[in-house]
Amino acid sequence: MLTRETGKLTVAAIGDHEVVITRAFNAPRTLVYKAFTTPDLVKRWLVGPEGWMMTVCDIDLQVGGSYRYEWKKIGNGEEMGMGGVYKEVVANERIVATEIFDMSWYPGGAIVTTTLDETGGVTTVKTTVAYDSKEAREMVLRSPMDAGMEASYARLENLLAANFA
Repeated sequence: MLTRETGKLTVAAIGDHEVVITRAFNAPRTLVYKAFTTPDLVKRWLVGPEGWMMTVCDIDLQVGGSYRYEWKKIGNGEEMGMGGVYKEVVANERIVATEIFDMSWYPGGAIVTTTLDETGGVTTVKTTVAYDSKEAREMVLRSPMDAGMEASYARLENLLAANFA
């Protein structure tokens, strides 16, 4: 099992197909859930490394509903898009959805399970990504995705600390 830490983010490879990403936030899970599921809030933090902005954030948060995210790199106009369908939604606790990128940087798609667990006012977000293949998982682990995720999560941490101000 490979485990690495980037800032406050932990990434662990489990089995042949999965990556588990864990990050704690000093906020109640109701606020964290709201930040994960409200388009106007998601657009403020889910932008990856500096220089990117989210241009589209559509969320139909219900089983069978879909989501769509699009980003643009400031300066050169490079674009990236992805989306999926919600398989399970338990408010403030768990979201399961498919994931597929428009121009996939790894083969196939994935199933993403995000859980929120609160203890003493601290919410731990655990995201398990089950890729279609070991090859896809290995490609993701070789990428700098953890740096992009930690940059986004640091923005989320600031947004939560400001109580969405």
